[in-house]
Amino acid sequence: QVQLVESGGGSVQAGGSLRLSCTASWHARNRNTMGWFRQGPGKQREAVASIQDDGRTTYAESLVQGRFTISQDNAKNTLYLQMNRLKPEDTAMYYCAAASGAIPWGWGPELRLEARQYNYWGQGTQVTVFS
Repeated sequence: QVQLVESGGGSVQAGGSLRLSCTASWHARNRNTMGWFRQGPGKQREAVASIQDDGRTTYAESLVQGRFTISQDNAKNTLYLQMNRLKPEDTAMYYCAAASGAIPWGWGPELRLEARQYNYWGQGTQVTVFS
């Protein structure tokens, strides 16, 4: 069982930046694909980005629009999401997730960003963007 703990959320003015972190409890990553998802008030959960253990990334481009960057530090078992040029519509609970292994790159971006491919979830960190 893997525990994921997010941090870094908060309130920020539109146009500002935040960096979210997620620390995994595993001793060694088993090539797990990791991702960030979010759920805004009254909205369904949506994918933000994912990253393979080798660093290849996938973004929900229509949502991210070049503003967010997912990254990782495998030595620290930590996943990051740098969010720039934040908008009020980015207000949401942000969740870190990990698959039980690698989501094959060849499956394509839609499956790499599909929530049901992920087996472990954090408790979430709230991001509020005010205008």
